Amino acid sequence: MRLLGLDFGSKTVGVAVSDLMGWTAQGLEVIKRKEENNLKATILRISEIIKEYEVEKIILGLPKNMNNSIGERAEKALKFKERLEKELNIPVVTWDERLSTMFAERTLLEGDMSREKRKKIIDKMAAVIILQGYLDSGQK
Repeated sequence: MRLLGLDFGSKTVGVAVSDLMGWTAQGLEVIKRKEENNLKATILRISEIIKEYEVEKIILGLPKNMNNSIGERAEKALKFKERLEKELNIPVVTWDERLSTMFAERTLLEGDMSREKRKKIIDKMAAVIILQGYLDSGQK
């Protein structure tokens, strides 16, 4: 069973997919969004990925505040979750993504990657961290 990990941001969506066994997450791509409130092309691309990889469930990062409250970004992620479930007819599970982007940034810095290269893949790396966290939790 393959799972899809998404890091939903205001301008991009990082995408990762699990292996068939559900053990590891691999980064796929970053979907760039021209308009924050226009999700049509984003959902279409996610639909194509779901078909191509035969994905059965989406793990969507939920950017909670450090005090565990739900802020504006998390509210937008929850609305995106509802839309994905409705339009793609696939279960979507939210996963606490606090510090995932910071962890991704630190990992890329340790790999001595240039700022320009980091900027291009940070969201994909965050999606990998979100999905891998879910996989490591043992939930299915």
